[in-house]
Amino acid sequence: MMYRYDYPNMMYGFGFGWIFMLIFWGVIIWAIFTLVKYFTEKNGYGYGNRNKDDEAMRILKERYAKGEINKEEFEEKKNVLANRH
Repeated sequence: MMYRYDYPNMMYGFGFGWIFMLIFWGVIIWAIFTLVKYFTEKNGYGYGNRNKDDEAMRILKERYAKGEINKEEFEEKKNVLANRH
């Protein structure tokens, strides 16, 4: 079979293939980003750990405000949380 390169409606490979290429690479980049984010948060790095520290400090302050722990215990636990990194 002979191909006709002079066919007027032929797009010579510049059709919609580039859209699928962009979608493909977008999915690949998204998957890599998601995996990196998942493993860094799972291991305690990144923003996930910071939120846990903030939550622990909030609970500690609440316990101190309610009188469940005294000032010495509060300071000791606060230092432990600060040195956990």
